[in-house]
Order: sequence, then C-alpha cells, then structure tokens
Amino acid sequence: MAPRRSLTIILQPDGALTSRTIRIPLWALRSLALVCAVVGTGFLLAAAFYLPIFRAAARVPGLENEIARLETENGRIRELVAALDSAEQRYSKIRQMLGADIVPDPVSLSTPLPVAPPVRARIPDGPVRFETGSSVPRHWPLDDPGYVTRGQVGTGTMDEQHPGLDIAVPIGTMVRASGGGTVLRTGTDAEYGTFVLLQHPEGYQSMYGHLDRTTVQAGRPVSAGEVIGLSGNSGRSSAPHLHFEIRLNGQSLDPTTLVKEGS
Repeated sequence: MAPRRSLTIILQPDGALTSRTIRIPLWALRSLALVCAVVGTGFLLAAAFYLPIFRAAARVPGLENEIARLETENGRIRELVAALDSAEQRYSKIRQMLGADIVPDPVSLSTPLPVAPPVRARIPDGPVRFETGSSVPRHWPLDDPGYVTRGQVGTGTMDEQHPGLDIAVPIGTMVRASGGGTVLRTGTDAEYGTFVLLQHPEGYQSMYGHLDRTTVQAGRPVSAGEVIGLSGNSGRSSAPHLHFEIRLNGQSLDPTTLVKEGS
C-alpha cells in the first residue's frame, strides 16, 4: 500500500534545540483550497448582485426629496393655471358686457370698434346691389377695395403661392358675405385666427380669416352683403388684414376669377 502523500512543515524556534514537525495531508490542503475558492466565488457574486442594490438604496432618500420638490412645484403650477383660467373667464365676461376690447390693439388704425348687428350692405336709401338668398360668392367682402398685400393675384413663382387674398384694412372694418349661403363654421384657428366659413351653392365656400370678432353663428343663413364680422389681427398675422378665400369643391381658387368689384 502506497504511503499517503502529505505536506510537512518543520517549525524551529530561534535558540531552541528541538523542532516541531507538522504534517498536513494533501487531501486536506485540496479541500481547504476548494472551500476557499467556493467562499471567494460566493463573495464576488454577492458583491456583483447586491452592490447596485446598495447604491440604489443610498439614492432613495435623495430621489424622495426630489419627488417631493417636483410635486410641490406642480401644485403651484396648477394653482397658477387655475388663477389664469379664472382671470381669462372674468375678462371674457367683462368684454361681453362692454361689447368691445378693454385693451385696444396698439396697431389699430381705426376708431373704437362698433358692435355690428346683422345688416344688409347698402347705402341708406340707396339701391340694393346684392341678391337675396343663396348665391355664388361674387362680391368684394369690404366696403372699400383695400390693399392686397399677398395672394394669388400676379403670383409668378411657387414660393409666392398663397390661397386667397390678404387685404390690408384697419382693425374693426366691417366684413361682409361675398355671397348668400349658410354659416358652416366659426371659431379660432392657429393659422387663420378668428374666422367665418360660409357654404354657398354649387360647391362654393368662402373663408374670412384673421378677424377681430364674428357677428354670426354656425348654422344660420346669411345673405350676400350681410356683415359677418370685423377685421382684425388674430392668428398667424403680422399686421391687421383680412384673409379672403374662395373654394370650389375643397380647392382654393383665385377670388378675382369670380369677384370683379373692388379688386
């Protein structure tokens, strides 16, 4: 039988005449090395898994403080929004009571805005120049020709293409229906501002944009020449003017192909 292999350690204290011998079997050394390897591996795995958790846990108090701060700021923002909404509602009610803007437009070139009721566009005691009932839009929408600053008139390049006409007029100028029909829509648009859209026979529509206010409501009939609003500077507009557009079956036309007066 082969002798068991072992590791011999001889301890010789300084100045001593005798020495001490320690024999450690190789299987014990191997077992000790295996245990150390297992323990070391477990320690490394534990560190890899739990170290991110410990770091995240350390950040929790700071995150909680940040969330509390954001919730406080959001609460203040909600209070400001509610206050602004309330102020806007009060302002709108006061405007309705007064029938005019409290703060006049600084670029306004006209006298204080009149409150225009639905009227026929004709000179008192003068001849009626507008037809009654539904009709194709053929009339200039203003009492004065105005100054066309942009539109399909005389455009020669694609960069100049623009649906309808932009007619420079002072704020508060009365805008009249170009033809008889029905008020299809009124409201506010980011591009056109305050607007009125009329539906006419034979698939025609007329659009009046950048108004200061409207004097008609959706669904009601209007006659040619009836006041439907007051010109303004609302929406995407750099100066007071009226956007006048005629559409046929959804396609924009050059208004001057139908309207021969005033242009």
